[in-house]
Amino acid sequence: MELKRSKRETGMKKYRCVFLILAICWFLPGQLLEAGSSRAAEDRHLKNLRQLTSGGSNAEAYFSWDGKRIIFQSSREGYRCDQIFTMKTDGSDVRLVSTGKGRTTCSFFMPGDKEIIFSSTHLRGDACPPKADRSKGYVWALYDYDIFIANADGTNRRRLTRTPAYDAELEGVAPDGTIVFTSHRDGNLDLYTMDREGKNIRRLTREPGYNGGAFFSSDGKKIVYRAYHPQTSEEMADFRKLLAQRLIRPKKAELIVMDRDGKNKRQLTRNGAANWAPSFHPNGRQIIFSSNLHAPGTRNFDLYLINVDGTGLERVTFGGFNSFPFFSRDGKRILFASDRNAKSRREFNIFLADWAP
Repeated sequence: MELKRSKRETGMKKYRCVFLILAICWFLPGQLLEAGSSRAAEDRHLKNLRQLTSGGSNAEAYFSWDGKRIIFQSSREGYRCDQIFTMKTDGSDVRLVSTGKGRTTCSFFMPGDKEIIFSSTHLRGDACPPKADRSKGYVWALYDYDIFIANADGTNRRRLTRTPAYDAELEGVAPDGTIVFTSHRDGNLDLYTMDREGKNIRRLTREPGYNGGAFFSSDGKKIVYRAYHPQTSEEMADFRKLLAQRLIRPKKAELIVMDRDGKNKRQLTRNGAANWAPSFHPNGRQIIFSSNLHAPGTRNFDLYLINVDGTGLERVTFGGFNSFPFFSRDGKRILFASDRNAKSRREFNIFLADWAP
């Protein structure tokens, strides 16, 4: 009797196993296919992916003009606030090129690669400036950054801006050495250009709100940037109130392209998401950027491509945080920051991949 019951139970277990397998195959193929398709879609563009940093918070990495070195910002062991470093494209020969004091951001190589630019608060003190008051929600602090130019090794540092205001977001440099940056010197957050001596300053935007993160096209004729222009009186009041406290709420931003003199502005996105870190593909026909449009309101950012006329939107990465994309001058390689392989919540690393069109 016990033997029959045992055989019957064994048979039932087999049937349950078969049923479970069939259920998985029936209910989950879409999920499995989606995951596989996502990975295949990402692999389609990103070949030979390499992680260049490990540990800390590393971001905003940009190639030198000859493509041999990378400049980036990092907070890591020994540096509580972001500082500027350079390294070879294989991740070796990491060198501190900022002062190691205060907080820095937004660095770039000048044409010819003999000089670099970056923003820093070190003139206001050696310590890290206070963090933004998050009791007001997710806000960013607009520190008293000044823009500096220095030799590529960080020596012979000179100050380019002298206003008691936020002067930063200067990742964009044209082939002739013109620098585009964001400042609230005139009471708004606008884009300006200046030469490598900090002279011939020209205001490019005047729309109330935030205008920033600008990059030149490879020929220096166009500029792409992100913008948040409040649409209601409530939104404008919130923006003005935060700006008076040197804060900004970076939850929404749309992409805009304009001529280098600020004329012929054209909005590329209208999705209400946080579209961030745009830069041109060297072909001049496409822009790569980071966005949470697939998950609005979250910190899950992926890379997207879009044509300069606003058509042809295509997702490049799938899952986690991926941002600050930047192509080499020949368009064959791409840098970006990501939390993939991270061992802690605030770890972000620099990745390099070969680009497959």
